[in-house]
Amino acid sequence: MDQLDQIAALIALTMGAAWASGINLYAAILMLGLLGSSGNLALPPNLEILTNPLVIFAAGAMYLVEFFADKVPGVDNTWDALHTFIRIPAGAALAAGAVGNLDPAVGLAAAIVGGGLAAGTHAAKAGTRVLINTSPEPFSNWAASIGEDVVVVTGLWTALHYPWLFIGLLIVFILLLIWLLPKLWLGIRMVLSRLASLFRGGDSNPPAPGAGPPVTPPQSS
Repeated sequence: MDQLDQIAALIALTMGAAWASGINLYAAILMLGLLGSSGNLALPPNLEILTNPLVIFAAGAMYLVEFFADKVPGVDNTWDALHTFIRIPAGAALAAGAVGNLDPAVGLAAAIVGGGLAAGTHAAKAGTRVLINTSPEPFSNWAASIGEDVVVVTGLWTALHYPWLFIGLLIVFILLLIWLLPKLWLGIRMVLSRLASLFRGGDSNPPAPGAGPPVTPPQSS
């Protein structure tokens, strides 16, 4: 049973780091680094670099930048687009580092799965933000940003202290993600279609597919 618990703890740390990276990479690195440097968490050898003061300072500085950028409609979308090239590779790297010095095949498998998980959470975050930003008020954007930070901290804390619970919740999350991503993509396509129609100066509410041309009423003589 102890061996199963150790495996569950390793899986939870590996996938927890990757999952959190797709939402807020800097918060994840900062939390792991602070816990490791304070002695509250024994990080695997390949992740001990996160406890370096320089890494903690850099993660903290970037977290502050993201904290404010993530709450400005439009700026958050640009920030997410740029971080497509940062969060996903970083999630794969953290997942590979979390398995320690095991067989290289295990590290590669962890990187593949971790990168895929980070890509999924990043896509859900970025897609949700695009739809939220269609609302003119900024409060929903602020609430989403703060909620994401809370979710990252709570999720990592759960992964570190209750690995079996985290694994169960992660499975539910992945199933929801499979259901959610196609709907987000459909919503984003609708937003882009309306924007394109607006820039063309056309009707912002195009006719439904299969609908015939508009009927012009006969003019009286």
